[in-house]
Amino acid sequence: MNIHDIPGTIAVRSEDAFDIEAVRAYLVREKLIPSDQSANFEVVQFPTGASNLTYLLQCGSWMAVLRRPPHGPLPPRAHDMKRESAFLAKLHPHFPKAPQPYAFCEDTTIMGVPFFLMEYRKGICIDTAFPSHVPFTPEKARAVGEQAVHALVELHNVDIAETGLHTFGHPDGFLRRQVEGWMERFRRSSTGESVPGADALMTWLARNIPDTHNHTVIHNDFKLNNLLFESNSLAEVVGIVDWEMATIGDPLFDLGVMLSYWVEASDPEPLRSLLPSATALPGFLRRDEVVHIYARTSGRSVDHVNFYYVLGTFKLAVIVQQIYVRYKMGKTTDPRFAHFGDAVRTLIEHAVSTAGV
Repeated sequence: MNIHDIPGTIAVRSEDAFDIEAVRAYLVREKLIPSDQSANFEVVQFPTGASNLTYLLQCGSWMAVLRRPPHGPLPPRAHDMKRESAFLAKLHPHFPKAPQPYAFCEDTTIMGVPFFLMEYRKGICIDTAFPSHVPFTPEKARAVGEQAVHALVELHNVDIAETGLHTFGHPDGFLRRQVEGWMERFRRSSTGESVPGADALMTWLARNIPDTHNHTVIHNDFKLNNLLFESNSLAEVVGIVDWEMATIGDPLFDLGVMLSYWVEASDPEPLRSLLPSATALPGFLRRDEVVHIYARTSGRSVDHVNFYYVLGTFKLAVIVQQIYVRYKMGKTTDPRFAHFGDAVRTLIEHAVSTAGV
């Protein structure tokens, strides 16, 4: 397999380039690749993410994914490569859909930032469209949606005590900290542009936090295009990526995030344009069906799911605004981010409408 033939990769963008020779030397020194084959070392980039930068490395038959933080100023405790790598090391043996980490490097002389390496998991990412090599049917679309929900339930069923992941989170007060933390991030990342409804929405969130006493391993950014499906038939989820925000917390927070990305054909056009997704195709589960299947298979109450959906949408708006701030400051020139100010307003408007504020 040649990495240049793998769908979803591109040549490394100039602004995201790094010292390939330094990384090659590190891999040889750590005995991750043999020195006599290192001349065949190649790198491409996964371009779709808007947060951490992700690359695919190859040397002969050896392949790995490299993750590093984005450019520019970063929110406190965000994009922690050491934490993500350590989290996966404990989770992978108990939840094989999480990739196995290979090595963490905190020597900033190599890339300028800490980074880590993990296994490359072969699979199909379903993003804005159904993969062209799989004949589309509404039945297949529904099965994909059901597999996504089942993968979330499987993650939430992981025994925290067996993994040793209890040290990675502070479950008590989790939901209130999330609400207060994302509100603070929203204020701190303000560009000075008006965002109608934001203050009323934050007041509503602070006043409507449900009582919760159930905590599990959560991905914290669970969405369809962070799942990898079996390549030929899409019959099962074979991998889940982007674990940078994973922790121990309220499982319905994961469900709310999933719903915030799960666009339907009946959603307002601005939202569908902002979040183009295969989930709007005929046959895909509606959001209420996602909730129903999750409740049935997990056995958990979903009485307050609307709150979690609103919070998930607000969280997404804050993440978009944080990226927009970096763009406005000139820390990234990626043209995708030029209209993220409009995207923030669209998401806040949708959250306000959903909350009925």
